[in-house]
Amino acid sequence: MSTDYQQGRAALGARLRELRAATSLTGRAFADRLGWPQSKVSKLETGRQTASADDLRAWADAAERPDVADELVAQLGALESRQRTWRRQLAAGHRPVQDALTVEYERSAHLRAWQNHMVVGMLQTPDYARHVFAAYADLHQSPRDIDDAVRARIRRQALMYDTGRTWHVLMWEAALHTRIAPAAVMAGQLDRLVGTIGLDTIQLGIVPLGSRVAIPPGPGFWLYDERLAIVEDWHAELWLDDTESVAVYCKVWDLLHQAAVFGPAAHRLIARARAQLDTA
Repeated sequence: MSTDYQQGRAALGARLRELRAATSLTGRAFADRLGWPQSKVSKLETGRQTASADDLRAWADAAERPDVADELVAQLGALESRQRTWRRQLAAGHRPVQDALTVEYERSAHLRAWQNHMVVGMLQTPDYARHVFAAYADLHQSPRDIDDAVRARIRRQALMYDTGRTWHVLMWEAALHTRIAPAAVMAGQLDRLVGTIGLDTIQLGIVPLGSRVAIPPGPGFWLYDERLAIVEDWHAELWLDDTESVAVYCKVWDLLHQAAVFGPAAHRLIARARAQLDTA
């Protein structure tokens, strides 16, 4: 359980305690009103147990504040989204973050990705990945365990060749042109992308610049089966495992997929980016 998750649960508990205190009932008396053990009330108020949506509605009724039930359930939803700030995630460097992601990859059979500003991590070359990790380490002033992080990412890429999994990767064409690394490194990275086209476990699609899209390209995200969406932002990742949120990202992915090109058309876009490197 992440530190952010624990803090969110403690904040929800504080709100529950506030509502109970407003009734002037002790914890034991409030538990009796609910028909619960007193220990459950104590654990919820101190953030040692996570309430269910039904628990929160019952709490609001017992506190004679049914009007706050939706507020409490919404706070629970935010808690379950599991925002993981980069500051906390990177406190020990990038390698632990890579290891945590590997667990989710190994648990999944159908993986979908969208990336709009750089090459998707699972398709990065070691040299390209090294420049990406260095840039984020500078941004967040995190420990520079860059070589360890690169090795962890490259080891995880072996999963792409596992016939028990399918990978559907979408990138905006702009990601092919983002000069996060020197030209020689970018050239090797683009050549690597060409090599993934045609693999039976991977489908690589590119959304061309200037193409008609049904929705504006937003932040990068991964979908792990139908159970988890991980959304990337500058300050944090969102780990979304509630059905409604995952469904939203599945819909976004489907809309972006409709605008993408594949096979020879994707190859031509990569080749165009590669040619621009040669003339720069």
